[in-house]
Amino acid sequence: MADVPDNAPEHCPGTQSEQAGKVSSCEGCPNQKLCASGATKAPDPAIAEIGEKLATVKHKILVLSGKGGVGKSTFSAHLAHALASDSTKEVALLDVDICGPSVPRIMGLEGEQVHQSGSGWSPVYVEDNLSVMSIGFLLSSPDDAVIWRGPKKNGMIKQFLRDVDWGDLDYLIVDTPPGTSDEHLSIVQYLSATNVDGAVIITTPQEVSLQDVRKEIRFCQKVKLPIIGVVENMSGFVCPKCKNTSQIFPPTSGGAEKMCADLDLPLLGKVPLDPRIARSCDEGRSFLNEIPDSPAAQAYQRIVQSIQEYCSNNETAQSTT
Repeated sequence: MADVPDNAPEHCPGTQSEQAGKVSSCEGCPNQKLCASGATKAPDPAIAEIGEKLATVKHKILVLSGKGGVGKSTFSAHLAHALASDSTKEVALLDVDICGPSVPRIMGLEGEQVHQSGSGWSPVYVEDNLSVMSIGFLLSSPDDAVIWRGPKKNGMIKQFLRDVDWGDLDYLIVDTPPGTSDEHLSIVQYLSATNVDGAVIITTPQEVSLQDVRKEIRFCQKVKLPIIGVVENMSGFVCPKCKNTSQIFPPTSGGAEKMCADLDLPLLGKVPLDPRIARSCDEGRSFLNEIPDSPAAQAYQRIVQSIQEYCSNNETAQSTT
């Protein structure tokens, strides 16, 4: 739970709960008087600070997935690369997967460190117009485990949003961990004053992945986070020689296409499996630049174009209201 303090007892109802400070599990807690007074229900002042800090960021896009291993961080990285291919756009990628930060490796930035200036933390730059921030830059080794409870993770996410000197940005891509846990609640709460454009949800074709994606969709609906659309990753394998498509992960229940039709959501596209994507990620290079004519790269480009059009329409709608 995102609003449970570090020093709270096991069955803490949460500082935002109506029962905060009033139930038996609160007895003996050092925060009981404060919670019972109602002071903890006041809005976190960091929300306004973050809203002011990110006022110079035009578009904010969250990348979500219900299950791990579906290619969410890979998609986030390639979305950032694709948007930054336009040299007139300023793009940043924020990795809030605190326990599994893979973005530094995918972006070819392993071993880089964050520097602090008078205006805050400086993100690490891949290109002149593409910057990255991740907890991976704060670890002494990529093999170090981050063993933190929810409140400490939330504090780090708050610091990333409030204390990083992002500057003027056209796009901020936020790569989240899988699921619907503390990190997701925190990022949505902290960005609530910044007009988030929406979320892109990543899945694979098989039902075991779609089942968790439906939970992710319910999460977005409950917290009123707009859904830009769904991307079906690992959608078949196109043989590089004969060009025939094989279904490695068969869409037994109709895949993302049927799910989107049932839930009235946009299907942004289907990205086929390509071993060269995994290789380029391991080597820290952009697959879109390496093999731009491949079926997967072309699918990515169509998806990115749809996201750009959504953000452009969203910006127009906001400017007229």
